[in-house]
Amino acid sequence: MTPPAEVGLYVHFPWCVRKCPYCDFNSHPLKEPLREAEYRKALLDDFERELERFGDRRITTVYFGGGTPSLFSPETFRVLLDRVPDAREVTLETNPGTVERGDFAGYRRAGITRVSLGAQSFDAARLNVLGRIHGTDDIANAVRESKLAAVQSLNIDLMYALPEQTVEEALDDLAQAIRLEPDHISWYQLTIEPKTEFARRPPVGLPDVDRACEIEEAGIELLERHGYRRYEVSAFARDGHSCAHNVNYWRFGDYMGIGAGAHGKFTNGDGEVVRTAKASQPRLYLNGGDGETTAVPYDELPGEFVMNALRLVDGVENDLFEARTGLGFDVIAQTLAELEDWGLMSAGRLALTARGYRQLNGVVAHFLA
Repeated sequence: MTPPAEVGLYVHFPWCVRKCPYCDFNSHPLKEPLREAEYRKALLDDFERELERFGDRRITTVYFGGGTPSLFSPETFRVLLDRVPDAREVTLETNPGTVERGDFAGYRRAGITRVSLGAQSFDAARLNVLGRIHGTDDIANAVRESKLAAVQSLNIDLMYALPEQTVEEALDDLAQAIRLEPDHISWYQLTIEPKTEFARRPPVGLPDVDRACEIEEAGIELLERHGYRRYEVSAFARDGHSCAHNVNYWRFGDYMGIGAGAHGKFTNGDGEVVRTAKASQPRLYLNGGDGETTAVPYDELPGEFVMNALRLVDGVENDLFEARTGLGFDVIAQTLAELEDWGLMSAGRLALTARGYRQLNGVVAHFLA
């Protein structure tokens, strides 16, 4: 198995102004002055170590995630991007409120080509329930500033199935996002994740399964009517604006992960797939704390591959399975044949039918078994 020649780079920034009650990412409320210079140096050192692991593979996408990476100045991103000359797509996650971000023109000059704006809702009361600290006007202002800065691609993150939310209210949220004409919309259902504040104190009035499905079906139709093609479970893009970095994840590609709590994936020269995870506590990471490196057992590779690939509406070509796992296609052939007979998988390509896509988790379970 030949390791992929092109890889992604994920950079994690673990601090935020306030932890949202639904968030299960590695984020920590900022309780002291931001240690920007110190963290930037730790990232650069981490990056050099990862280069030793990845060798001469080209980094073609970069994703700055968090936490709230836009708490950092454009200079931090410029210094990091100076080390990545081949990156074609560079995404920065940011929030609409001015206290949570800097100047979009500065980010653009630093090398950011794509902004992902964490709007989540256009309803002030629901923003409050979600623990967001921006207002609805901040969203439109941030979109306007990003366009004036000539950012090449803009994504808006939006949630549905919020507490007490009706179908009409969810669609109104979505319509307001569409009116701002972003290039990409990430539209996903609020889920209650373990170890979050919402898991400890669930919000009242979460929509049931039937209403959530009704919202989803109506929202997909609305998005497609306005030129946003669904290419992944919760990702909708206008032509040419799919997120290349995330598509690499779903195609089981390799990527570096640097920063506190960052995860990475690496295929070594022996054809072994290795997962990396850095120390999650910022204090430990800044003190040089060790992360973990774990080889994925061969019998888990088929499940891991399809868990990612089948999220894509169009799936992936059959020969990518062998290229990414080193396993023969016969390993999954019988399961595929059964799922095709049931009308859940397409023939000749690792892709779900429309019916299968509605049963994604159930289909993936067959491969995990």
